Amino acid sequence: MSRTSACEPGLRITHRRYVPYSHAHYAGNLVDGAYSLGLFGDVATELCIATDEDEGLFASYSDVQFRAPVRAGDVIEVVAELVRVGARSRVIDFTATVVARGDGDGSSSRMLAEPLLATTATGTCVVPA
Repeated sequence: MSRTSACEPGLRITHRRYVPYSHAHYAGNLVDGAYSLGLFGDVATELCIATDEDEGLFASYSDVQFRAPVRAGDVIEVVAELVRVGARSRVIDFTATVVARGDGDGSSSRMLAEPLLATTATGTCVVPA
């Protein structure tokens, strides 16, 4: 495998996902923090495919912060930004932002005037040499 020309800091990959009500685990239709971490894995996979033509493997998180709740019925935007490239490692900054919020009973949703930063993290993926 060889690195593509996209393997340089600053590359950003964005996913948007509707959070289904089947993922609510807590009162108020709250979703556990692991939901955002799972989406970080998905967007990191696309980033590694774009940079190295391989899915890569998640090695670690060096920082995770849950800043605001994610609820069923939300639409969240997940962004991965490549910040450092090693021989086999890729250090990535992640954000999960709520861009739309459901009304709580599943009957309507609205785009938020100001997106809500829900989760941030920094992680490291490794790819084949």
